[in-house]
Amino acid sequence: MHWQRDILGGDFESCSFVATSADGVERTATLVRLRPAGDVAAADGPRRSVLFLHGWSDYFFNADLAYFWARAGYDFYALDMHNHGRSLRPDFPGGYVGDLAAYDAEIQEACRLIARAGGPGPMALMGHSTGGLVAALWTSRHPGAVSQLILNSPWLEMHGSALVRRAASGMVGPVARFRPQAVLRLPQRGHYWRTISSAADGEWPLDERYRPRMAFPVRAGWLRAVLAGHARVARGLGIQVPILVLLSAGSANGLLWSEDMRRTDAVLDVAIIGARALTLGTTVTVERIDGALHDVFLSPEAVRTDAYARLARWLRAYG
Repeated sequence: MHWQRDILGGDFESCSFVATSADGVERTATLVRLRPAGDVAAADGPRRSVLFLHGWSDYFFNADLAYFWARAGYDFYALDMHNHGRSLRPDFPGGYVGDLAAYDAEIQEACRLIARAGGPGPMALMGHSTGGLVAALWTSRHPGAVSQLILNSPWLEMHGSALVRRAASGMVGPVARFRPQAVLRLPQRGHYWRTISSAADGEWPLDERYRPRMAFPVRAGWLRAVLAGHARVARGLGIQVPILVLLSAGSANGLLWSEDMRRTDAVLDVAIIGARALTLGTTVTVERIDGALHDVFLSPEAVRTDAYARLARWLRAYG
């Protein structure tokens, strides 16, 4: 395995690897790590490790998040999962997965690589949006592998209610069964991208080779996989480790731009996500953050400072 200078430059390195899933398919993923040139850790005691999973149509780019974890005493790693970001390949559809369990092998291999690099275990696992759903499901299937689970606006349910999910499952199921990679004709919105990208109204330089403005096309098999994950969450996951769920205090999910989208979650229904969070496990903390965006750590500076303070407080309690 060969670590090389990452696209983020500076203290970041990355390496690509191939993992074979239970279905026998080999998939390429990319592990990113922070290796600070100096000692940035303020925490006493032995260092631990944390692995971050990005959302759908996304990739890891938030260096500030990595340095926060380093200062908290954690070796920071992020995984660009297959068909995303650094792991995109020209012959494969961006963002596509037909079963969320197909990520298990690459997450497991990332854990092995982290352990081989000296990262102590069990590790903390952090996920954003769809990556939060994947992280929760993986933790439930691998008891003992994770010490803490941190979810940043996890996509745990469809907008509105389980009834919406069941209706969507009924419509997409037949298409997904026979044409899983068929593109569904759904409205495209770039509102969230507008709030975070420095090319629009946001603060963050996003590489559009890795994160398209309008996201990847929604394919039938992918949506069926996500809906199946939602159904599992609704039944309860029974996770036994401490869980932190960070959410915006409000949502603005309209098809047309609204100024409210600058201070709310423009992607998910945070009311149903907050309710679903309680089905994840036995020890769940939900933090509702006023003014937060869909990724609370990409929110305006004062808001993300609040979010980091809440995360630090939770780590002191459950670290």
